[in-house]
Amino acid sequence: MFLLFTACFIQIEAKVKDINYLFFFSVIVVIIFAAIVLYHMIYPDGNRLIINNMCMLLMIGFIMITRLSFSKSVRQFIIASGSIIIGFFVPDIIFKFKKLRDYSIVYAILGLVAIGIVLLLGSATNGSKISYTFLGVTFQPSEPVKILFILFVAASLYKSTDIVHVMTTSALAAAHVIILVLSKDLGSALIFFVVYLFMLFVATKNFVYLGSGILLGCFASIVAYKLFTHIQVRVSAWLDPFSQVESGGYQISQSLFGISSGGWFGLGLFGGSPESIPYVEADFIFSAIAEEFGIIFACIMIVICLSTFIMMMYEAYRLKDRFYQLIGVGIAVTYIFQVFLTIGGGTKFIPLTGVTLPFVSYGGTSVLTTVLLMSMFEGITVIRYEESYKDYLKRKKERQEYEENYEAYRQE
Repeated sequence: MFLLFTACFIQIEAKVKDINYLFFFSVIVVIIFAAIVLYHMIYPDGNRLIINNMCMLLMIGFIMITRLSFSKSVRQFIIASGSIIIGFFVPDIIFKFKKLRDYSIVYAILGLVAIGIVLLLGSATNGSKISYTFLGVTFQPSEPVKILFILFVAASLYKSTDIVHVMTTSALAAAHVIILVLSKDLGSALIFFVVYLFMLFVATKNFVYLGSGILLGCFASIVAYKLFTHIQVRVSAWLDPFSQVESGGYQISQSLFGISSGGWFGLGLFGGSPESIPYVEADFIFSAIAEEFGIIFACIMIVICLSTFIMMMYEAYRLKDRFYQLIGVGIAVTYIFQVFLTIGGGTKFIPLTGVTLPFVSYGGTSVLTTVLLMSMFEGITVIRYEESYKDYLKRKKERQEYEENYEAYRQE
């Protein structure tokens, strides 16, 4: 991790010849190293793979964003550092504050209000209302609302999974999705829908709910396509981007050109032209990485993302507490589905959705939310470890009682 980061920044410094880049490199190394060490020291029962992968992806993001825009990389680093510092306290809160499961309706109301404000007062960006500005600071509420949404669904389905309660929970979850669709924040709406569907299935083990949700999602997609020209343009660009390079297909066309020109081993930092892709540092960061680092490196990065997801699902399914298990599944699905949407959109596997690649893409609210989600999961792994330790003590006590009874039986 650190060797890769050092080698890349040596190349960046050789190109730009600015001492500020070396200072920036040193500060990043100190912060990332401290994050890894402190997480392990403070939470020795946490999952080290998840934290290591998080730091690896953050460093890849810093390399590419620095290559594209030094000022944006500095802003990204400041937000990421603040997020990591806040994140140190989150596992302890998750572990000690057992009443998190009691506030399902509070989570739902806060989430609906936050995204509702964007629908009413938010500023439009590329046809979508995804953010609003307060005191000069721009927020994208749909990102932190992911945390509230996961807590809401987990707390609600933990209480009951009877049909009436499921319908009520589904109605509130649908309200989140509808508001995001009306805001034309289609990527976030799709994430919320998929996360709820999988959390519902894990909670109920009911294939009828899963199948009904998939059919409902397909029907809603058709309706949305008919209603919004915004979606029609993206689907048209996805089907044949090269026939409309000068309009809707420009971004995806440039993305495909970049990926193909990089080949297996890439063109090297500053060897490609990722700047030709609009919003490359946010929506198309994967294409920039594939162009300059190569398809092999890009595939390895995908494997890092997959390993994070697999480890989170493994930890979640080992939990006995259903509330924390649902939170773990929600975090895992949120993470991997967002990875799928970003990489799938940039490679023309699916239509563009306008979401960022977690940890890697430029976007302060996205980085803050994803770091906090991973910190929450660290708290969940500590709870899982405590469960395992209690089981061990219980088995040990039962074994001792068995041996004592067996010895008494032999003496008799």
